[in-house]
Amino acid sequence: MKIIHYCQYIWGVGHFFRSLEICRALAGHDVLLVTGGPQINASLPDHVREVRLPGIMTDRNYTNLSTTEKSKSFDQVKRERKKRLYDLFNKEAPDFFIVELYPFGRKFFQYELDPILKAIRSKSLGSTRVVCSLRDILVKKKDPEAFEKRVIDILNSYFDALLVHADPDLVRIDETFSRVDDILIPVVYTGFVAPKPAPDARERLRGLLGIGQDEFLVVASAGGGKVGATLLEPLVSAWRQIDLENSHHLHIFTGPFMSEAEFNHLQELAHKGVRVQRFTNDFLAYLKAADLSVSMAGYNTCMNILATRIPALVWPSSQDREQGFRAERLSRLGVLKILNEGDLHPSRLAAIIGRALSPDPQPRVDIDLNGAINTAKWLEAWVES
Repeated sequence: MKIIHYCQYIWGVGHFFRSLEICRALAGHDVLLVTGGPQINASLPDHVREVRLPGIMTDRNYTNLSTTEKSKSFDQVKRERKKRLYDLFNKEAPDFFIVELYPFGRKFFQYELDPILKAIRSKSLGSTRVVCSLRDILVKKKDPEAFEKRVIDILNSYFDALLVHADPDLVRIDETFSRVDDILIPVVYTGFVAPKPAPDARERLRGLLGIGQDEFLVVASAGGGKVGATLLEPLVSAWRQIDLENSHHLHIFTGPFMSEAEFNHLQELAHKGVRVQRFTNDFLAYLKAADLSVSMAGYNTCMNILATRIPALVWPSSQDREQGFRAERLSRLGVLKILNEGDLHPSRLAAIIGRALSPDPQPRVDIDLNGAINTAKWLEAWVES
Protein backbone atom coordinates (compact mmCIF):
# COMPACT_ATOMS: atom_id res chain seq x y z
CA MET A 1 0.00 0.00 0.00
CA LYS A 2 0.98 3.60 -0.50
CA ILE A 3 -0.09 5.84 2.38
CA ILE A 4 0.06 9.60 2.87
CA HIS A 5 -0.11 10.52 6.55
CA TYR A 6 -0.76 14.23 7.13
CA CYS A 7 0.35 15.64 10.51
CA GLN A 8 0.33 19.36 11.17
CA TYR A 9 1.77 20.14 14.59
CA ILE A 10 1.61 23.81 15.57
CA TRP A 11 2.47 23.90 19.29
CA GLY A 12 4.13 20.78 20.65
CA VAL A 13 5.64 17.51 19.45
CA GLY A 14 3.05 14.96 20.59
CA HIS A 15 1.05 14.87 17.35
CA PHE A 16 4.26 14.34 15.35
CA PHE A 17 5.60 11.46 17.44
CA ARG A 18 2.24 9.69 17.65
CA SER A 19 1.96 9.93 13.86
CA LEU A 20 5.54 8.73 13.44
CA GLU A 21 4.87 5.68 15.61
CA ILE A 22 1.86 4.77 13.46
CA CYS A 23 3.98 5.21 10.33
CA ARG A 24 6.67 3.04 11.89
CA ALA A 25 4.11 0.24 12.40
CA LEU A 26 3.22 0.34 8.71
CA ALA A 27 6.43 -1.49 7.79
CA GLY A 28 6.30 -3.12 4.40
CA HIS A 29 4.30 -0.24 2.93
CA ASP A 30 5.31 2.99 1.22
CA VAL A 31 4.55 5.77 3.70
CA LEU A 32 4.84 9.50 3.14
CA LEU A 33 4.66 11.53 6.35
CA VAL A 34 3.58 15.07 5.47
CA THR A 35 4.56 17.56 8.18
CA GLY A 36 4.27 21.32 8.45
CA GLY A 37 5.91 22.63 11.62
CA PRO A 38 9.50 23.40 12.63
CA GLN A 39 11.84 20.54 11.82
CA ILE A 40 12.21 17.84 14.47
CA ASN A 41 15.37 15.78 14.30
CA ALA A 42 13.73 12.39 14.70
CA SER A 43 14.95 9.13 13.20
CA LEU A 44 12.70 7.80 10.43
CA PRO A 45 12.43 4.12 9.46
CA ASP A 46 13.49 3.23 5.93
CA HIS A 47 9.93 2.81 4.64
CA VAL A 48 8.91 6.34 5.70
CA ARG A 49 9.67 9.45 3.66
CA GLU A 50 9.04 12.85 5.25
CA VAL A 51 7.54 15.51 3.01
CA ARG A 52 8.00 18.87 4.66
CA LEU A 53 5.63 21.71 3.87
CA PRO A 54 6.70 25.27 4.76
CA GLY A 55 6.27 25.49 8.54
CA ILE A 56 3.43 27.14 10.43
CA MET A 57 3.38 27.42 14.22
CA THR A 58 1.38 29.12 16.96
CA ASP A 59 2.63 31.09 19.95
CA ARG A 60 2.58 29.67 23.47
CA ASN A 61 -0.92 31.08 24.14
CA TYR A 62 -2.55 29.73 20.97
CA THR A 63 -3.37 33.27 19.86
CA ASN A 64 -1.35 33.87 16.69
CA LEU A 65 -0.08 31.73 13.84
CA SER A 66 3.19 32.52 12.11
CA THR A 67 5.43 30.94 9.51
CA THR A 68 8.89 29.53 10.05
CA GLU A 69 9.78 30.77 6.54
CA LYS A 70 10.97 34.26 7.48
CA SER A 71 11.69 35.25 3.89
CA LYS A 72 8.08 34.67 2.78
CA SER A 73 4.77 36.26 3.68
CA PHE A 74 2.12 34.22 5.44
CA ASP A 75 -0.09 34.25 2.33
CA GLN A 76 2.83 33.05 0.19
CA VAL A 77 3.41 30.15 2.55
CA LYS A 78 -0.27 29.19 2.47
CA ARG A 79 -0.34 29.19 -1.32
CA GLU A 80 2.85 27.15 -1.55
CA ARG A 81 1.63 24.58 0.99
CA LYS A 82 -1.71 24.17 -0.77
CA LYS A 83 -0.11 23.65 -4.18
CA ARG A 84 2.59 21.27 -2.95
CA LEU A 85 0.09 19.12 -1.08
CA TYR A 86 -2.27 18.88 -4.04
CA ASP A 87 0.61 18.15 -6.42
CA LEU A 88 1.80 15.40 -4.10
CA PHE A 89 -1.54 13.59 -4.41
CA ASN A 90 -1.51 13.95 -8.17
CA LYS A 91 1.95 12.41 -8.29
CA GLU A 92 1.66 9.65 -5.69
CA ALA A 93 -1.99 8.48 -5.98
CA PRO A 94 -2.06 6.92 -2.48
CA ASP A 95 -4.29 4.07 -1.39
CA PHE A 96 -4.87 5.74 1.98
CA PHE A 97 -4.90 9.33 3.20
CA ILE A 98 -4.54 9.42 7.00
CA VAL A 99 -5.38 12.85 8.41
CA GLU A 100 -4.23 13.46 11.96
CA LEU A 101 -6.82 15.34 14.09
CA TYR A 102 -8.78 17.13 11.34
CA PRO A 103 -11.73 17.82 11.36
CA PHE A 104 -11.73 17.64 15.18
CA GLY A 105 -8.96 20.24 15.16
CA ARG A 106 -6.70 22.20 12.80
CA LYS A 107 -9.68 24.08 11.35
CA PHE A 108 -7.32 26.73 10.00
CA PHE A 109 -5.79 24.19 7.60
CA GLN A 110 -9.06 23.39 5.85
CA TYR A 111 -7.89 25.72 3.08
CA GLU A 112 -5.35 23.04 2.01
CA LEU A 113 -7.18 19.91 3.17
CA ASP A 114 -10.72 20.45 1.91
CA PRO A 115 -9.75 20.75 -1.79
CA ILE A 116 -8.02 17.36 -1.56
CA LEU A 117 -10.89 15.74 0.34
CA LYS A 118 -13.40 17.02 -2.22
CA ALA A 119 -11.23 15.91 -5.13
CA ILE A 120 -10.88 12.42 -3.63
CA ARG A 121 -14.63 12.15 -3.12
CA SER A 122 -15.29 13.27 -6.72
CA LYS A 123 -12.71 10.69 -7.95
CA SER A 124 -10.62 13.35 -9.67
CA LEU A 125 -7.66 12.33 -7.48
CA GLY A 126 -8.14 8.61 -7.93
CA SER A 127 -9.48 6.03 -5.50
CA THR A 128 -8.13 6.86 -2.04
CA ARG A 129 -9.61 5.87 1.32
CA VAL A 130 -9.60 8.70 3.85
CA VAL A 131 -9.09 8.02 7.56
CA CYS A 132 -9.12 10.39 10.53
CA SER A 133 -6.48 9.61 13.18
CA LEU A 134 -7.60 10.95 16.56
CA ARG A 135 -6.20 10.94 20.09
CA ASP A 136 -8.18 10.08 23.21
CA ILE A 137 -9.47 13.43 24.51
CA LEU A 138 -10.66 16.56 22.70
CA VAL A 139 -10.00 20.10 23.84
CA LYS A 140 -12.95 22.20 24.96
CA LYS A 141 -14.53 24.45 22.33
CA LYS A 142 -16.16 27.87 22.76
CA ASP A 143 -19.25 26.80 20.78
CA PRO A 144 -19.55 23.00 21.17
CA GLU A 145 -22.79 22.75 19.18
CA ALA A 146 -21.39 24.50 16.09
CA PHE A 147 -18.10 22.63 16.40
CA GLU A 148 -19.74 19.20 16.55
CA LYS A 149 -22.05 20.00 13.63
CA ARG A 150 -19.09 21.00 11.46
CA VAL A 151 -17.14 17.87 12.43
CA ILE A 152 -20.09 15.57 11.69
CA ASP A 153 -20.72 17.21 8.30
CA ILE A 154 -17.08 16.83 7.22
CA LEU A 155 -16.61 13.30 8.59
CA ASN A 156 -19.74 11.94 6.97
CA SER A 157 -19.06 13.69 3.65
CA TYR A 158 -15.36 13.04 3.08
CA PHE A 159 -14.00 10.37 5.44
CA ASP A 160 -14.25 6.60 5.33
CA ALA A 161 -13.27 5.74 8.93
CA LEU A 162 -12.38 7.29 12.27
CA LEU A 163 -9.58 5.64 14.25
CA VAL A 164 -9.52 6.67 17.92
CA HIS A 165 -6.15 5.96 19.53
CA ALA A 166 -7.42 5.04 22.97
CA ASP A 167 -8.59 2.12 25.05
CA PRO A 168 -12.35 2.58 25.59
CA ASP A 169 -12.07 0.91 29.00
CA LEU A 170 -10.07 3.96 30.14
CA VAL A 171 -11.56 6.82 28.11
CA ARG A 172 -14.14 7.05 25.35
CA ILE A 173 -14.42 9.72 22.71
CA ASP A 174 -18.08 10.37 23.58
CA GLU A 175 -16.92 11.81 26.91
CA THR A 176 -15.61 14.88 25.07
CA PHE A 177 -17.71 14.67 21.88
CA SER A 178 -21.43 14.22 22.37
CA ARG A 179 -22.52 13.35 18.81
CA VAL A 180 -20.65 10.10 18.26
CA ASP A 181 -23.93 8.37 17.39
CA ASP A 182 -24.30 10.74 14.41
CA ILE A 183 -21.04 9.55 12.84
CA LEU A 184 -22.01 7.31 9.93
CA ILE A 185 -18.55 5.89 9.16
CA PRO A 186 -16.83 3.16 11.22
CA VAL A 187 -15.47 4.37 14.58
CA VAL A 188 -12.63 2.10 15.65
CA TYR A 189 -10.74 2.13 18.96
CA THR A 190 -7.17 1.05 18.25
CA GLY A 191 -5.74 1.18 21.75
CA PHE A 192 -3.22 3.82 22.80
CA VAL A 193 -0.20 4.49 20.61
CA ALA A 194 2.83 3.77 22.79
CA PRO A 195 6.31 2.68 21.71
CA LYS A 196 7.84 -0.10 23.81
CA PRO A 197 11.31 0.15 25.39
CA ALA A 198 13.99 -2.39 24.50
CA PRO A 199 14.36 -5.14 27.14
CA ASP A 200 17.92 -4.04 27.96
CA ALA A 201 17.19 -0.30 27.91
CA ARG A 202 17.69 0.27 31.65
CA GLU A 203 21.03 -1.51 31.93
CA ARG A 204 22.34 -0.10 28.64
CA LEU A 205 21.56 3.53 29.41
CA ARG A 206 22.63 3.49 33.05
CA GLY A 207 25.91 1.94 31.92
CA LEU A 208 26.30 4.60 29.24
CA LEU A 209 25.68 7.36 31.79
CA GLY A 210 27.89 5.80 34.44
CA ILE A 211 25.02 5.56 36.94
CA GLY A 212 25.22 2.66 39.40
CA GLN A 213 22.24 0.47 40.25
CA ASP A 214 22.16 1.91 43.78
CA GLU A 215 22.03 5.51 42.53
CA PHE A 216 18.83 7.46 41.76
CA LEU A 217 18.04 8.86 38.33
CA VAL A 218 15.14 11.28 37.84
CA VAL A 219 14.09 12.23 34.30
CA ALA A 220 12.10 15.42 33.83
CA SER A 221 10.44 16.50 30.60
CA ALA A 222 8.05 19.11 29.26
CA GLY A 223 6.75 17.88 25.91
CA GLY A 224 7.45 20.42 23.19
CA GLY A 225 8.66 22.87 25.79
CA LYS A 226 6.64 26.02 25.16
CA VAL A 227 5.25 26.14 28.71
CA GLY A 228 7.67 23.77 30.42
CA ALA A 229 9.66 26.35 32.39
CA THR A 230 6.80 26.67 34.89
CA LEU A 231 7.50 23.11 36.01
CA LEU A 232 11.21 22.74 35.35
CA GLU A 233 12.53 25.88 37.07
CA PRO A 234 11.08 25.02 40.51
CA LEU A 235 12.22 21.43 39.97
CA VAL A 236 15.86 22.50 39.60
CA SER A 237 15.52 24.64 42.73
CA ALA A 238 13.90 21.75 44.59
CA TRP A 239 16.73 19.44 43.59
CA ARG A 240 19.16 21.43 45.77
CA GLN A 241 17.01 20.60 48.81
CA ILE A 242 16.68 16.86 48.29
CA ASP A 243 18.49 14.96 51.01
CA LEU A 244 19.19 11.36 50.01
CA GLU A 245 21.84 8.93 51.16
CA ASN A 246 22.31 7.59 47.64
CA SER A 247 23.85 9.61 44.82
CA HIS A 248 21.13 11.15 42.69
CA HIS A 249 21.00 12.55 39.17
CA LEU A 250 18.46 14.77 37.41
CA HIS A 251 18.30 14.75 33.61
CA ILE A 252 16.01 17.38 32.10
CA PHE A 253 14.64 17.40 28.56
CA THR A 254 13.08 20.79 27.93
CA GLY A 255 11.57 20.06 24.52
CA PRO A 256 12.76 21.59 21.25
CA PHE A 257 10.42 24.58 21.37
CA MET A 258 11.36 26.07 24.74
CA SER A 259 12.49 29.67 24.25
CA GLU A 260 16.21 30.34 24.14
CA ALA A 261 15.98 32.61 27.19
CA GLU A 262 14.17 29.99 29.31
CA PHE A 263 16.54 27.23 28.19
CA ASN A 264 19.61 29.31 29.03
CA HIS A 265 18.14 30.22 32.42
CA LEU A 266 17.62 26.55 33.25
CA GLN A 267 21.21 25.81 32.34
CA GLU A 268 22.34 28.63 34.62
CA LEU A 269 20.25 27.21 37.48
CA ALA A 270 21.64 23.71 36.97
CA HIS A 271 24.21 22.49 39.48
CA LYS A 272 26.02 19.28 40.31
CA GLY A 273 24.07 16.22 39.27
CA VAL A 274 21.75 18.17 36.95
CA ARG A 275 21.93 17.93 33.15
CA VAL A 276 19.77 20.06 30.84
CA GLN A 277 19.25 19.37 27.15
CA ARG A 278 16.50 20.00 24.65
CA PHE A 279 15.81 16.61 23.12
CA THR A 280 16.90 13.02 22.74
CA ASN A 281 15.86 10.27 20.34
CA ASP A 282 16.48 7.84 23.23
CA PHE A 283 13.87 9.29 25.59
CA LEU A 284 12.03 6.01 26.16
CA ALA A 285 15.29 4.35 27.26
CA TYR A 286 15.92 7.24 29.67
CA LEU A 287 12.52 6.64 31.26
CA LYS A 288 13.18 2.92 31.52
CA ALA A 289 16.54 3.64 33.14
CA ALA A 290 15.09 6.18 35.59
CA ASP A 291 13.63 5.75 39.07
CA LEU A 292 11.13 8.60 38.71
CA SER A 293 9.61 10.71 35.94
CA VAL A 294 8.54 14.33 36.50
CA SER A 295 6.60 15.76 33.58
CA MET A 296 3.48 17.27 32.17
CA ALA A 297 0.57 15.01 31.21
CA GLY A 298 0.42 14.98 27.43
CA TYR A 299 -0.70 11.90 25.53
CA ASN A 300 2.75 10.66 24.53
CA THR A 301 4.36 11.24 27.92
CA CYS A 302 1.57 9.41 29.73
CA MET A 303 1.80 6.50 27.31
CA ASN A 304 5.58 6.38 27.85
CA ILE A 305 4.97 6.24 31.59
CA LEU A 306 2.61 3.29 31.12
CA ALA A 307 4.96 1.49 28.72
CA THR A 308 7.99 1.79 31.03
CA ARG A 309 6.01 1.38 34.30
CA ILE A 310 8.08 4.15 35.89
CA PRO A 311 6.81 5.92 39.04
CA ALA A 312 5.66 9.35 37.89
CA LEU A 313 4.70 12.81 39.07
CA VAL A 314 2.74 14.83 36.49
CA TRP A 315 1.76 18.48 36.35
CA PRO A 316 -1.09 18.78 33.84
CA SER A 317 -1.19 21.87 31.68
CA SER A 318 -4.00 24.21 32.71
CA GLN A 319 -4.49 25.56 29.17
CA ASP A 320 -7.25 23.04 28.52
CA ARG A 321 -9.04 20.07 30.08
CA GLU A 322 -7.16 17.44 28.04
CA GLN A 323 -4.11 16.82 30.25
CA GLY A 324 -6.01 17.09 33.52
CA PHE A 325 -8.69 14.68 32.28
CA ARG A 326 -6.07 12.10 31.26
CA ALA A 327 -4.00 12.48 34.43
CA GLU A 328 -7.05 12.08 36.64
CA ARG A 329 -8.04 8.81 34.93
CA LEU A 330 -4.54 7.40 35.29
CA SER A 331 -4.15 8.56 38.88
CA ARG A 332 -7.24 6.52 39.82
CA LEU A 333 -5.32 3.44 38.67
CA GLY A 334 -2.36 4.36 40.86
CA VAL A 335 0.14 4.63 37.98
CA LEU A 336 1.00 8.30 38.61
CA LYS A 337 0.53 11.14 41.08
CA ILE A 338 -0.73 14.60 40.14
CA LEU A 339 1.10 17.78 41.16
CA ASN A 340 -0.93 20.93 41.75
CA GLU A 341 0.19 24.57 41.70
CA GLY A 342 1.06 24.58 45.39
CA ASP A 343 3.29 21.53 44.94
CA LEU A 344 5.63 23.54 42.71
CA HIS A 345 7.09 25.43 45.67
CA PRO A 346 10.68 24.11 45.78
CA SER A 347 10.67 22.90 49.39
CA ARG A 348 7.33 21.13 48.98
CA LEU A 349 8.39 19.65 45.65
CA ALA A 350 11.64 18.38 47.16
CA ALA A 351 9.69 16.52 49.85
CA ILE A 352 7.30 15.01 47.29
CA ILE A 353 10.20 13.79 45.13
CA GLY A 354 11.97 12.34 48.14
CA ARG A 355 8.90 10.26 49.00
CA ALA A 356 8.35 9.27 45.37
CA LEU A 357 11.87 7.85 45.11
CA SER A 358 10.92 5.15 47.60
CA PRO A 359 7.67 4.06 45.97
CA ASP A 360 5.48 1.05 46.35
CA PRO A 361 5.71 -1.33 43.38
CA GLN A 362 3.88 0.02 40.35
CA PRO A 363 0.48 -1.63 39.89
CA ARG A 364 -0.03 -3.64 36.75
CA VAL A 365 -2.88 -2.22 34.71
CA ASP A 366 -4.64 -3.77 31.75
CA ILE A 367 -4.55 -0.95 29.18
CA ASP A 368 -4.15 -1.58 25.47
CA LEU A 369 -0.92 0.15 24.37
CA ASN A 370 -0.75 -1.48 20.93
CA GLY A 371 -2.47 1.32 19.05
CA ALA A 372 0.15 1.69 16.34
CA ILE A 373 0.31 -1.97 15.32
CA ASN A 374 -3.48 -2.32 15.70
CA THR A 375 -3.91 0.63 13.34
CA ALA A 376 -1.65 -1.00 10.76
CA LYS A 377 -3.44 -4.35 11.06
CA TRP A 378 -6.86 -2.74 10.74
CA LEU A 379 -5.89 -0.85 7.59
CA GLU A 380 -4.38 -3.98 6.05
CA ALA A 381 -7.46 -6.06 6.89
CA TRP A 382 -9.72 -3.36 5.47
CA VAL A 383 -7.91 -3.50 2.13
CA GLU A 384 -8.06 -7.29 2.04
CA SER A 385 -11.77 -7.32 2.76
